[in-house]
Amino acid sequence: INISMFPPSSACIGRYILNMQITSCGHTYQRCLGDFYVLFNPWCADDPVYMDNQAHREEYVLNEHGILYEGVHKHITCRPWHFGQFEEGILDICLKILDMGASYHQGSDRDHCWRNDPVHVSMVVNHMICSHTTNSIMKLPENNDYLKGTKPFSWNGSVPILQQWYKGRCRPVRYGYCGPLASVMCTVMRCLGIPSRVVTNFCFPCSVENPLGVNEIFDCTGKNLCGKDKLWRYHCWNESWMARRDLNQCCGDWQCLDPTPLETGRGSACSGPTWVRSIREGELDLDYDGHHMFSRVNSNYVGWLSQNNGKRTKFFCDAWPCGQRLITKSVGSELFEDITGAYKYELGSVKNKEAYYRAYRRIHPGYCNASNCHIDRELSSLQNPFLSDSGINTRLKMANCPMYGEDVQLHWLLENLRSENKNLKFNLSAQIVTYSGCPMDQFWKDTVTVTLGPREVKKIPLCISYNQYGPHLCDHNIMKVVAVSDPECGEVLMVSRDIVVNRPPVIVKLLSQPRLKVPCTAEISFCNPLQEDMKNCVMTLEGCGLFKEPMTIDLGMLASNQQARTIVEFTPYRLGSHRLLANLGCHKF
Repeated sequence: INISMFPPSSACIGRYILNMQITSCGHTYQRCLGDFYVLFNPWCADDPVYMDNQAHREEYVLNEHGILYEGVHKHITCRPWHFGQFEEGILDICLKILDMGASYHQGSDRDHCWRNDPVHVSMVVNHMICSHTTNSIMKLPENNDYLKGTKPFSWNGSVPILQQWYKGRCRPVRYGYCGPLASVMCTVMRCLGIPSRVVTNFCFPCSVENPLGVNEIFDCTGKNLCGKDKLWRYHCWNESWMARRDLNQCCGDWQCLDPTPLETGRGSACSGPTWVRSIREGELDLDYDGHHMFSRVNSNYVGWLSQNNGKRTKFFCDAWPCGQRLITKSVGSELFEDITGAYKYELGSVKNKEAYYRAYRRIHPGYCNASNCHIDRELSSLQNPFLSDSGINTRLKMANCPMYGEDVQLHWLLENLRSENKNLKFNLSAQIVTYSGCPMDQFWKDTVTVTLGPREVKKIPLCISYNQYGPHLCDHNIMKVVAVSDPECGEVLMVSRDIVVNRPPVIVKLLSQPRLKVPCTAEISFCNPLQEDMKNCVMTLEGCGLFKEPMTIDLGMLASNQQARTIVEFTPYRLGSHRLLANLGCHKF
């Protein structure tokens, strides 16, 4: 007997057991024929996650290879990620996540009634990634302390994280950050049949008091002081494709889900699902956490100078708006796709202003009847004056793209816009910052006096040596260079530049073409570019379809300019696209 199952599009996802009952001669017999799984189906036009583009289905459901985009908006870095949604055992782990998150729905999961709705399923998964009190999948480090777990930047894929959580009795895996959190969620959603992708937002505000404003405070030397607000250099979240029946949507669209718990003024929490189009239109009453997501791509930056007498003043600067650039991996390509236009209209356009006014009135109820001019005046009073208003234009421009071990070279450009001389005294500094905007060590300071004739333009070279920044960089490969004018000279001018120091590359070379169940070898090589020894070098390898468990290779110590080569043998265990990922860790990073 051949049996074909046709579950309706409204069926709850999960694992089912198929029993057969036979009645013969007054006797009834039961036999279990096996079990089967029901998932969401983006190929089915009746399914709420239906996606009509085959290339998009292949990218956002079937592709196990992804890319995490990091760095800063002027220097975007990328690293590969293995989603691994089709690896053995991952589907059972994903269903276990739904079981553990059942309490999210009023503590009752007896009828599993919510499991046919991708909106509620996505909310449960989003909550379980990092917000569950005891059984979340990952835990964030406190105060950048990784000693009790794995360094957040050492993960190559989602599979080891999910397996460690499952084998560890569903206790949180230590540690993660926004990139792995969003990527693990993407793995779970794709595994359940919901098209998903990871999005990176550059210049991400995390404000406690003012939802549409983020404050940064500096002292007279240019040091970034630790305040309540943080300006993240980048932040990753997840987008999932579904038709929102709760919003009366008849066809699918992208919904934003942020699994990273962030401070909202009412405690930390994850966000979403939020319809991406409602964020662009400023329609914040439609959706879950709409005002939080709108503020994360539309907040205004305000910079302050804190003087020795405790007085704070706004300095002249050309502030970049938050949410400068939102990108994700392109369909069928290793390049990124800029999707900023999906979240907000072009800055300064009529539609952009209309959406902002609409959102402002909803976020600030006191302005619900205010005119647009009234809101504009309020915003103008909060913003920093432009550098050109002071008669000086200045910016910091990179002269090289530094890698670990190399000096950082910059050109400091100054232009006098007036027909009179300008004499200015600047304090320069460099400081390590984390990706989440936490200021660390200020390791370099200098003072420069600049004289500019009428309409004169000057270019001043700046150099920060590796010996100056190397001992402080650690895992955080971002530094902030600041030039701030002395308040005693009059108007305070400030210009800054975030700089990414690239890590040295790890070169992976397959020595033979991978074939199913046929031994294969690969060569992994790395050269120490520093003028010092690299200690405690450990190579972590993960191979999609090549080997089931991550490999760890202890390289020990590498002398200056020493080349390390390692031959790895493995036997591919399944067909498909193969990829070997390598990550090097040492006492430096």
